[in-house]
Order: sequence, then structure tokens, then C-alpha cells
Amino acid sequence: MSLNKERLETTIIHASTRGDYEQKTGAVNVPIYLSSTFHQESFDAFGPYDYSRSGNPTRDALEKTIASLEGGSRGLAFASGMAAISATFMLLSSGDHIVVTEDVYGGTYRFVTKVLPKFGIDHTFVDLANVDETARAIRPNTKVIYIETPSNPRLGITDIEAIVELAKLNDCLTFLDNTFMSPLYQRPLDLGVDIVVHSATKFLSGHSDIIAGLAVTKGEELGNRLAFIQNSFGSILGAQDSYALIQGIKTLGARLTQSSESASKIASYLNDHPLVDEVFYPGLASHPGHAIHSKQSTSPGAVLSFRLPNRDAAKAFVENVRIPVFAVSLGGVESILSYPATMSHAAMPKEQREKRGITDGLLRFSVGLEHVDDLIADFDQALIKTSEKVAIPN
Repeated sequence: MSLNKERLETTIIHASTRGDYEQKTGAVNVPIYLSSTFHQESFDAFGPYDYSRSGNPTRDALEKTIASLEGGSRGLAFASGMAAISATFMLLSSGDHIVVTEDVYGGTYRFVTKVLPKFGIDHTFVDLANVDETARAIRPNTKVIYIETPSNPRLGITDIEAIVELAKLNDCLTFLDNTFMSPLYQRPLDLGVDIVVHSATKFLSGHSDIIAGLAVTKGEELGNRLAFIQNSFGSILGAQDSYALIQGIKTLGARLTQSSESASKIASYLNDHPLVDEVFYPGLASHPGHAIHSKQSTSPGAVLSFRLPNRDAAKAFVENVRIPVFAVSLGGVESILSYPATMSHAAMPKEQREKRGITDGLLRFSVGLEHVDDLIADFDQALIKTSEKVAIPN
């Protein structure tokens, strides 16, 4: 197999050092360039770096790495996932309209509903799994269709190629949040998407130690426009966090593979448990988006959600489970259990949450690297105690 045909598990290890760093020094790690400014040798011609907001060699290595992994033209690193998402929306102008998946991360919902309207940018939330409904939501001034697949927190699946085709027919761009899958399992740019964004805090970093966001554009012209926004807006990722993220990406293949294998077993266990009303995981054949997800992704991933009968049951379960961290975020080496109603989707009004199926009994679980048998045993004892403490409706 030639190098340009190597598998992604190989590329993620070596992508950051395939360049000047390795050729000049032989170093297996990219240096951390802790410099805010750079000396210029010539009065008339500056070097590739002048000020670290505009460009830093460590961040540059990270940006080239994620562009390579996603198969894009330009990668850009931001101070957070929301900074990356916000920057992509800054490509829009007053009077524009966007179509957004209704099952969307709470921070994105907040930005779309509370910030963009101040700049004259309108929005419509739709079920992107329904292509006809999506088509009806498009207006003459629609410029972007914004996708999450799998979506947060109910793991809804959008047919990427179908939405891309619809967008092209209507001269729209497509943005896609690929946080749950990462480029290891899903490559949206290969399916025609224009910009991919990541909360790199999650699986790409993998250790719950940094906050970071990434964006990758399919085309060079769009990449240049987004780079202008990044430089103007200034919410860039610092050199130390860029280095930490490069190191996290190197172990993505091993981490996500094990976590995803465990998630499949846990989803099956929960799906058969009498106390669990519903499990949301695209690896289950009963999931409505199972077939589409299997077509466009290579794994169901390491995140699942499940619905208990009510808030009291969810509360009792959280208080009795021992191994997972109960916290916001996901994608760490430690399993993380969260309660969307007051965590990831707290910015969404209760009526909007319930409309989207984010009920008071819904829990989201990001599977870490603990032994899967220990996690299942922990869930089992917590569910037993939950059934003993809470009156469960028939």
C-alpha cells in the first residue's frame, strides 16, 4: 500500500510531523512556539509568521493535520468549539437565512437564536432527516444548511449526500458538526459538505484537559474567507493547547475504537433493560437512522443516550452510578454521564427541549476506556437501586 493510500489510523500518528519540523530536526513531536511575535529579517518582505494571532508554527501544524485528516483544503484552530461554529456563521451577512437541524447542541441553538438575529440573520429549525421538510424550509435568501449527524443529544441521523444535493440545487453552503464521529469514522467533505467543524475538546483531544475548536473547508476560497474571520475575530487556539491537541489526535484511533466497541455493548444492554424506555444509538438496528448512518460512517461511535421514565428515575440513577463522571462534555478517556436538560441543552427553553424529545428522563453517556464489563455491572446495580427507590409508572 502506498503512503498516499494509507489508512487514517496511520495518518493521525504522523500527519503533524510531515513537514519542516521533521525534515530539519528529526523531532517526532512538533515544538511549542511560545512566542507572540516574530523577528523579520527584511524591511520589505516579512516571513511566514509575524504575530501569533495571525499565525503560529505550532497551531499551523495542527491546522494542517486536521485538514489532512478531513481531506480539506484549509484547517483552522479556534479557542473553543463554539468559537469555530461562530466563525463559520460570521461568513453570513444581514438579510441571510439559515436552515438548522432541530436536534442541535444547546450552545449552537443559543448562538443561532440569541446572537445571529441581532445581525439580521434569520433561521428555521427543521428535522433534517426529512428531506421534503428541509426543502420546504429553504427560502430565496437561505445561504446555509447546518447539520449535526449524529446529533446531540438524541443521535439523530441526517443523510449527508441528500442534504448536500438539496443545498447545491438551492445555491446553499452546508456546514456539518462532526464532533461525535471525528474524521476517523466520518468524512463529510468527501460527501460534498463545504465546512466541517469540531468541538476538539471532545474525542480529538480525548483527555478532558483543553478547550478547542476546529474548522476545515472543502475549498481554498472558502478557507481564505474563514481564515480572514479567524484573524479578525481573534479567538485562536494558543500554542500550548495546539500542542496538547496534536498529542491527543495521535491516540484517537486506539481510544475511539475501544470506546465505540464498548458503546455498542452498553447500548444493547440498555436496549434490553425493562427500566429503560428508549435507547438512542445508531448502531442499533432499531434506530431510524441506522441504515443511513451505516452508509456514510464506518462506526456508530462512542456516544449514546437513553431515556428513563422521568426526572426522579434519572436523578436516582445518577446518584447511584459509581464509575462515570457526572459532568458536561464528552469524548474523554473517562466515561462521562450528563443530563442534557440542565447541562448541554440548558440554553434551550423547556418547551423547545420537550418538542425535540429532550425530556426530563433523558441521559447522555460518553463511553470511556474503562472495562466494558465494569461499566455494565455499574449500570446494572444503579438501575436496580433506581427501581427500588422510584415509583415507575406502568
